[in-house]
Amino acid sequence: MATPNGPTFQEISETLRRLEELLGRVPAPLARDIRQKLTRLRALLLEQRSPNLVLVGRRGAGKSSLINAFFGARVAEVGHVKAQTGSGRWFDVQGELGTLSILDTRGIQEGSRPEEADEAETPLDSILAEVRRKAPDALLFLIKATEVDSAIDADLDVLARIVSAVDQAHGLRPPLIGVATHCDLLEPKRTDLHLPEAQDPTELQEKLRHVEAVERQLREKLRSREELRGGLVTVMGVSTYLSWRPDGTIRSDERWRLSELAQVLFRELPEQGRLVLARVTRVRALQEELATTLTHTMASLCMGVAVVPIPIADIIPITSAQLGLVAGIGWISGRQLDLKASGEFLTALGVNVGAAFALREAARGLIKFVFPGAGNVVSGAVAFAGTLAIGTAARAYFLRGVSAEEAHRLYVAIRSSAEAHPDQALTEG
Repeated sequence: MATPNGPTFQEISETLRRLEELLGRVPAPLARDIRQKLTRLRALLLEQRSPNLVLVGRRGAGKSSLINAFFGARVAEVGHVKAQTGSGRWFDVQGELGTLSILDTRGIQEGSRPEEADEAETPLDSILAEVRRKAPDALLFLIKATEVDSAIDADLDVLARIVSAVDQAHGLRPPLIGVATHCDLLEPKRTDLHLPEAQDPTELQEKLRHVEAVERQLREKLRSREELRGGLVTVMGVSTYLSWRPDGTIRSDERWRLSELAQVLFRELPEQGRLVLARVTRVRALQEELATTLTHTMASLCMGVAVVPIPIADIIPITSAQLGLVAGIGWISGRQLDLKASGEFLTALGVNVGAAFALREAARGLIKFVFPGAGNVVSGAVAFAGTLAIGTAARAYFLRGVSAEEAHRLYVAIRSSAEAHPDQALTEG
């Protein structure tokens, strides 16, 4: 699998570097705007990293289950860290499509000292040391829905200590999300939240009212602490239940509102961590949003460079950027793409790029098609339209699974519409 340090991303990095070199020929106001877009593309594509998440909650709150639910795979064993070895440490949870960096706070409430710790070190001491060492991107406070009003004050004390430690060490208050787990166990127990259309409407509404009551209780508890109030983003009730057969296949999937929780978390993450979360969770709405952002940013970037008269040789990085856009969208979808494969996709769209050509020749071939009528000066509107059409077709193909033929029709329609109505396309972009 390609990584941010692999060949595909090295080629994209080189393309962005060459685009930056062109900025010396671009008027200052436009150059500033292009540089901002390049900075965002670097953050999304080249500076991506694992999100750093702190999961706070007593043993049994469902921290490992939440991790598994995000990945949709058994990547963290439930109860995999015993109380007596519960020293807080960051650890990477690796899935097929990415990694999350997790600080598990198991051990805080067990009252035991980790075997590997110094005599003076408690589980909380080790956790505070870890958040001082590496700033979390978000805190998730987990508690069973049936235990929201059960000795929660001690848990909130720990949470407040962690928030204070992060603030003192890094000068920031990480976003806090309250998560009430095991909502599937609320009454009526036989009513399935994950299959609402198959439930008795009256009983479903009863269960949802119980979820709302739990959320309200948890929200009031979190807001009652001055240290927590300012960072609280939201409170959500969820179900994370997944069961596996001995062969590793999923036997039962009762996840509920995990996509919504992932979307909330996505909004709070720095841009460098968003792409990894979208890949790991496979939440289509997140993948679509990221792909749309990349498309519009790249289209605006290509337009900004294209409005300035430059030699054909310098247009090649623009077209290479479009190939990189396809590779980036493929990466978001979980595919393994290089720029040659991106060229093959463009060939399937009808763009005149031979799959066997080297990248430079492929880029030259693209110029005639994406920028029809381009001599030494490329129309910014046409550059925008071509890039927008390529990104839109790639989103439909890689994220929604449309056929190559349908992607081709979409490409032609979007390009024609954007070229005919550039003002509308620019506004939407």
